[in-house]
Amino acid sequence: MTDNNLDSPTPKTAAPAPEAQKARVRGALLRYRVLAWITGVWLLLLVAEMIAKYGFGVDGYGWVGVAHGWIYFIYLIMTVDLSIRVRWPIGKLIATAIAGTIPFLSFSFEHIRTRDVKAQYDL
Repeated sequence: MTDNNLDSPTPKTAAPAPEAQKARVRGALLRYRVLAWITGVWLLLLVAEMIAKYGFGVDGYGWVGVAHGWIYFIYLIMTVDLSIRVRWPIGKLIATAIAGTIPFLSFSFEHIRTRDVKAQYDL
């Protein structure tokens, strides 16, 4: 009694087609871009909340910080996803991740990273 699986050669996994890889990178880039903008807007709202609270004594907007924290967490996931797909070095990943914590920097980094990824993958 022979096993047919032993007689047949093992199937080789082919590298993904360039178009399939482009599609995955395009999706990851879109998710990163959306979260970079949302994170940047919520960070500006958080700065406005801090100015209102500590500069003018206005209180009651503590939920803005919580919302930004969760959105930033999702931004980190999308940044790591994109960096894995386009094979960024660790320094580039860390710099991009930190960009979500400095007002206006996420907008700038989003523009730069998008330009670089589009050029690299001809998107």
